Amino acid sequence: MFGNRKQRHRIRVETLIGPNSKVSGDVHFNGGCHIDGTVNGNVTADPDTESALSISDIGSIDGGVTVPYVVLNGIVKGDVFASQRVELGPTARVIGNVYYNLIEMAIGAEINGKLVHQPEGQVPLLEQTHRIDEAAAAVNE
Repeated sequence: MFGNRKQRHRIRVETLIGPNSKVSGDVHFNGGCHIDGTVNGNVTADPDTESALSISDIGSIDGGVTVPYVVLNGIVKGDVFASQRVELGPTARVIGNVYYNLIEMAIGAEINGKLVHQPEGQVPLLEQTHRIDEAAAAVNE
């Protein structure tokens, strides 16, 4: 019972944005991505993959994040959509909403937005809102 070790999602990093790098534009990846630098744009991975994003305490994203697995120790200024799991370390800062299936949050992590639980297999709230907006636009035409 007490001897069980917590299982961590491990994936090989194939995309690295180093501490002296600044990306202006969206980043789309598969596999593992680690950010030590700055991204001004959205960071996404296909939701049906085991893709994982890690952001160090010196890394930052000014845009949305849509990745199945997210480990955050830096700053995200935008919404975070983690269809599988999000881990917020003690230096994590999110200025936006966090949509998650499973969440782990360390003491010291900050979220300036909403925490929204989305069970696995549920249509993401963002897609639901988009569908409602499309239906309303069709009615108004």
